[in-house]
Formats: sequence, C-alpha cells, structure tokens
Amino acid sequence: MEDIDSNPAPLAPPPAPPPGPPRVRFGGISRRAALTVTTVGLLAGGIAGGYIVGQAATTTTTAATTTATANPSTGTGGAGNGKFVPNENATHEAGESAAREAQENAGQVPTVP
Repeated sequence: MEDIDSNPAPLAPPPAPPPGPPRVRFGGISRRAALTVTTVGLLAGGIAGGYIVGQAATTTTTAATTTATANPSTGTGGAGNGKFVPNENATHEAGESAAREAQENAGQVPTVP
C-alpha cells in the first residue's frame, strides 16, 4: 500500500472573491456616453469657433477696405497722417458746444461733448 501523504489529492482552487461595488465614472454616466458628449461638444465648438472667426475676418476686412477707400477721397489728411481734422459741416457745428469747438480749432481731439 502506498502512503497517503506521498500522493495527496489535488486541491480545489480557492473560491472567487465576492464582486465589489460597481465602478462609477464621470459622475455616474458610462464611458461611452462621456466620450460621445465630449466628441459632440468639441465638434460643435470647432464649428462655432470657425464660423465666428470667419465672420470676424470678413467684417474686419470689409471695414478696413471701406475706411481705406474713404480716407483718400477727402484729400485733407485725416487719420492716415495722425493729424486731427475737425468736422466743419454747418449742421454739425450747430450742435457743438463752445468748449468742443475751441478744442477742434486748437487741433486737439475733442474730449468734451
């Protein structure tokens, strides 16, 4: 007869540990939902940003073109050479205060209404 200790019976594997609490990520939403929301937000932001930048570039270019076209037609200088040129239109002059007219006559940019 064989000794019992020399040929032990195979041991069964230990039982699996009990499952832990479910992992909660991103405030309770699944990873797929968080990825979808992030992707949609980035795409919407990119489209909105591109639209805004495109509109700003178009508006700025149009305004610069209009200003550049208007200055040479005056022939009196203006903002192009850094010298202040007052508005001497009779309708404009009627609504001006004496202090503003004095500043304009002195070649200063008016600071009073």
